[in-house]
Order: sequence, then C-alpha cells, then structure tokens
Amino acid sequence: MSDLMGRLRGRRDWRMTSQRRVVAEVLDGEHVHLTADEVHARAAERLPEISRATVYNTLGELVSLGEVVEVSVHGRAKRYDPNAHQPHQHLVCSGCGLMRDVHPTGDPLAGLPAEERFGFSVTEAEVTYRGLCPSCASGPPHG
Repeated sequence: MSDLMGRLRGRRDWRMTSQRRVVAEVLDGEHVHLTADEVHARAAERLPEISRATVYNTLGELVSLGEVVEVSVHGRAKRYDPNAHQPHQHLVCSGCGLMRDVHPTGDPLAGLPAEERFGFSVTEAEVTYRGLCPSCASGPPHG
C-alpha cells in the first residue's frame, strides 16, 4: 500500500493543484503499476478536463521528486510505482504485463558471488520475477 498522498501533502516544494491531486490519487493505495495512459483514463473519470499532457508532465515531476518510480519492462509501456520509499521487487505477467510488488526474503546482493562482482562495490539489486498471472495462465475462455 502506497502512502503517496501523505508524502505529497508534507512537501512544501510541490503545489497540489486539482490536476496534480487527481493524478496522485489515482496512483495512491493498492494498485497494479499503471501506464501513463491508464493513469490518464482513471484521472479523466474524476476530472474530465485533465489533459494527457498534464498527466505525463505530472508523472515526470513525481519521478523527478523521487516520489514515484518509473518501471520499464522490456517491450512494454513504462509503468509508474508510487512505492518509491519501500524496498521491493516486481512480479510481471509475461502475457498481459500485469505488475505487482513482491517482498522476497533474503538479501539479493548476497546472491552475487564476489568473483562475479568484478571489483564493483555493489549497493543495490533489481530483481524482476516473470510468469503468468492467473487470468493468462487459465488461457482463453472456452465457448
């Protein structure tokens, strides 16, 4: 669960306009890492006059502020993750692109042996788990 709205309310360097608020509200809480177009569609349900450009600009600002993480998965549209301050990895459906936060146990850095570090001082690891979500795994409906 994201606390994006709470974090943004505490920022004095970011003015909360109605457009920015609706974008943040769409991203806040329990969600499935939305694309910019999905954010725009959901924001327009709440604020019909919001433009696609405003959504893209707001997402860019939130990423620049470090309040939202832009997640790229090969061959798919970028998605936006408001859990920027909570350590986690991602689980991605290879079929539909659905993305969820996961919290595996253990230290991913410990899995990289010293001889594979090539002298690097490794400070973080990004792990992406891939598979099929229940909907994609069940296949097309039979009829």
